[in-house]
Amino acid sequence: MALPGILAAALIAAAPAECAAEPPLNYICDVVKPEDVLALPGTPWLVTSGFAPGAGLKLIDGRSASSRLWYTGSPEQSGEGRDGSLACPGPVDPALFNARGMALRQRAGNRWQLLVVNHGGREAIELFDVLLRGHAEPRLLWRGCLPLPPGQVGNSVASFADGTVLVTVLTRPGTTIADFVEGRDTGAVWSWSPGAAGFAELPGTRLPGNNGIEIDPDERHFYVVAFGWHSVVQFDRRDTARPLARIEAPGFMPDNIHWTGGRLLLTGMRLDEPACGGMRKVVNGVADPMLCHRGWAVGELDRKALSIRVVAKGEPAPGFNGHSSAAIGAGQLWLGSFQSSRLARLPLPPTLARGHRQ
Repeated sequence: MALPGILAAALIAAAPAECAAEPPLNYICDVVKPEDVLALPGTPWLVTSGFAPGAGLKLIDGRSASSRLWYTGSPEQSGEGRDGSLACPGPVDPALFNARGMALRQRAGNRWQLLVVNHGGREAIELFDVLLRGHAEPRLLWRGCLPLPPGQVGNSVASFADGTVLVTVLTRPGTTIADFVEGRDTGAVWSWSPGAAGFAELPGTRLPGNNGIEIDPDERHFYVVAFGWHSVVQFDRRDTARPLARIEAPGFMPDNIHWTGGRLLLTGMRLDEPACGGMRKVVNGVADPMLCHRGWAVGELDRKALSIRVVAKGEPAPGFNGHSSAAIGAGQLWLGSFQSSRLARLPLPPTLARGHRQ
């Protein structure tokens, strides 16, 4: 939806070409659509996905606020052995790699598994090993992939200790973004376990715009963002037929959800933004693409109280929009975006600095 008249023109004219800071936001430039961002535990490093063809993965040095392309497809990035599905045709093409949601799972010692939703050249979950070596630069190895069922487009991913992988689908074939904005079920959660022929849809998980996904540390429950409801839905892993709870976000539209710094954080754009004419609308069957710059919020989910409190927020910024993820790393709060060509960072707000652990 376009901004009303003069205001729209003013915001367009004000957009900074040189990627200057917009306090409290500072930026790392030339990070194309960092839809998801994860902090690598115990290190000053972070990784972002790039939600555009060839954008792939970026490695972020939180100390110098610098970035570089991480997965290049070099022979040194091909791990020994193969994980995932026998149907995986081979390594992802870095020129096509279009990365979206991500998840980390510790495997052994300083070796972690990084799972990445990929749209480039194939719809699949790409599997990588990450070797963490203290403050030295981590090493990335491609290890395999899990192709998604025909017609299903992944959004976010999570995994269990037994190797089971969950992936959300925002809109299944025959549904649209307008459908979930208006509260109709459009997506689902799909599951794959080692030895399975492919992914299977979990019963009872169809929601209006299945988006971010995360699991409890005890692995009994998992949480799915229903983007159309502006809510998080809790499921029991053992029986997903009926959701356990629906937790509404206070005044913002959560996108991704992750454990970071010992907290379960989710972030997104302001729900009712006066500068954009209020709530997101559907006009002639088409949903507002939300190109108008909205305010943002980061929320923390309390699993006992089943509530979300806002722990950081900000006003619309001409240089940054499409807030989609948050991570705590290198003593800062990092914000990803599915629209902008930069990664945002700001000092940890007091609400997050208290009790923070890297």
